[in-house]
Amino acid sequence: MAVASQPGQNSGSEGTESHDPAYPAKFLEFMRTGWRDTELAVTLAPEASNYAQRRAAVAAAFPGETLIIPSGHEMVRANDTAFPFRPGSDFVYLTGEHEPESVLVLRPGGAATLYMRPRSPRDTDEFFKDRVYGELWIGRRHTLKEKSAELGIECAHLDELWAILDDLAPARARVLRGFDKRVDQAVRQVTAERDDELAAVISELKLVKDAWEIAQLQDAIDATVRGFEDVARILPADRAVSERLVEGIFGLRARHDGNGVGYSSIVGAGSHAAILHWIRNDGQITPGDLLLADMGVEGRNLYTADVTRTLPVSGRFTKAQRDIYDIVYASQEAGMDYIKPGVKFLDVHQVCMRVLAEGLHGLGILPVSVDEAMEKDSVLYRRWTLHGFGHMLGIDVHDCAGARPEKYRDGTLEEGYVLTNEPGLYFQPEDELVPAELRGVGVRIEDDVLVTADGCKILSDGLPRKADDVETWLGTQRSLGLRLPG
Repeated sequence: MAVASQPGQNSGSEGTESHDPAYPAKFLEFMRTGWRDTELAVTLAPEASNYAQRRAAVAAAFPGETLIIPSGHEMVRANDTAFPFRPGSDFVYLTGEHEPESVLVLRPGGAATLYMRPRSPRDTDEFFKDRVYGELWIGRRHTLKEKSAELGIECAHLDELWAILDDLAPARARVLRGFDKRVDQAVRQVTAERDDELAAVISELKLVKDAWEIAQLQDAIDATVRGFEDVARILPADRAVSERLVEGIFGLRARHDGNGVGYSSIVGAGSHAAILHWIRNDGQITPGDLLLADMGVEGRNLYTADVTRTLPVSGRFTKAQRDIYDIVYASQEAGMDYIKPGVKFLDVHQVCMRVLAEGLHGLGILPVSVDEAMEKDSVLYRRWTLHGFGHMLGIDVHDCAGARPEKYRDGTLEEGYVLTNEPGLYFQPEDELVPAELRGVGVRIEDDVLVTADGCKILSDGLPRKADDVETWLGTQRSLGLRLPG
């Protein structure tokens, strides 16, 4: 049984489908009677004050203006089936609400109203006929009063929003666009730059994580560590298995211990490890290969981990594999030692990349000197490194993406930033500039890092990073066997 994704995208009316039965009047009348009303015992969420502080900060950045931030809509997967809904990250960052179609309106002075669709009323047929909103189809939603009590914010019916938007002066309003076509159309865009500024300010506020956010990230990372342990316990050393087995085992942990995976899991064995975003995961994991697994659990409050480990499937690295692994580890260590408040984001990149370039030169692969390779008009080393050292992490796997360059890529790190440190080396199977034994080898080590007052803390240190420790850990996990989450 599947539900339609949203109104107007199914072939019936009132959230029905063409294959639904035609209900007789007697049945309809019967369904409208005999129901007891219930109220949920709702208490204020402990983190509600955090959301309120963020709303106040955004409102203060745009005095005298009305700000509109939608959550988004469910998206059609195929015909009348929808992808699992995941609300817009900025909307969640400011409200804590997860329901589709909801819209936050911040008025001048910081007063906030959350417009949303409440539970299905029993005086219409929606609650039992409508497969998009009906309570008997999708479960009970909160009343406006219940949701207000939970989030600590005024809530109003979504139907009231459109009159509010009609009365807005476009020059005194900003919209986070691209999430709700109805909202985008209701508020005329004066200039794209005005709305882009709203997205940038929210992104930049997200750069520094508060204590509650750090705790959410740690929970997601701890679950990710357990997921990697699950994978190690089912990874045989003496026979081939599917990459999808690893994806599925980790997905079980993510779904049980969190909301799901924070992004499509990358499970690359053999030459697939050299493909940066290998998410097909339809290959075989064979003893003797390296397995690159880039996976992260998204917690129930939607903060996500992002961790990569490269494992020797047989249990031991070959000499060639270890040579590459040790170079990547040294690069990551150099980055860890350098990360602290006040250093430039790009300088961390340069520190990590220089170690990789030195390693490539030591292997006789780099065709020029390290200094020449590091020059801006050269960067020849990037043929084998391909990507930067890392990115911000939070309620998005690539968090703060709308921040201005001077605040992020060209800016400096501050205490409270959370970012990844993930150097890698990738040798394509067709690359004739590398020795044959390295072709098809890919290694990445990725950890989630909190910038502290005097350096950094590795939040994902529950997983080993050194080659010897990885081998020992893999052997220990295999000896324990898979345990079901619980």
